[in-house]
Amino acid sequence: MARDKAPEPDPAAQAKLVVRALKRLYPEPQCALVHRNPYELIAATILSAQCTDVRVNMVTPELFRRYPKVQDLAAARIVDVEEIIRTTGFFRSKAKNLVAMASKVVEEHQGEIPQDLDALTELGGVGRKTANVVLGVAFGIASGVVVDTHVKRLSFRLGLTKSKEPVVIERELVAIVPRKEWVNLSHRLIDHGRRVCNALRPRCEDCSMAKICPKNGVKQPGGVV
Repeated sequence: MARDKAPEPDPAAQAKLVVRALKRLYPEPQCALVHRNPYELIAATILSAQCTDVRVNMVTPELFRRYPKVQDLAAARIVDVEEIIRTTGFFRSKAKNLVAMASKVVEEHQGEIPQDLDALTELGGVGRKTANVVLGVAFGIASGVVVDTHVKRLSFRLGLTKSKEPVVIERELVAIVPRKEWVNLSHRLIDHGRRVCNALRPRCEDCSMAKICPKNGVKQPGGVV
């Protein structure tokens, strides 16, 4: 017998329900990347590409012990940075990006991480997603919605978008979610994706959001989607 499935919702109305439900579940969301300042956050976020936050948090203490300030990282030898971050994957390109990012911050921004989306995306290894993380978490600036793999998956499953393209998903989310919720929405979706709505075996039977979730793309018993 197929699992009950809610009717396809209107995205704007659905967004209100989802935001409200997530706020109840995760009232005080936090960024999973351990950091003490904007410099540490941007470095950790660059390292998080194609890598788990847990692994990044294992690597960054040594990175920041060796290079406690952005000026120190700007002066670092790339080969030395490579050795520290090797286990995060793609370590050669990440090391190059880290040093390039730090160098540009020192040379063009007086050693301060810029609080501007365009300026951030001009730094080595910083795309729109990383820039949104830094602006939202470090500076409290809601420049957009961070769309990582969890946000991408849950936004589709919850009926907030029909797209699976991060750029399109972000555009659609910012159109239906109030700006004041953008930063925490990402954190809450990530928390829910890790704890309940995982990629391969979502625990719909244990999910308090099941009644409002259309379960888009979730395989039902018998192989029905």
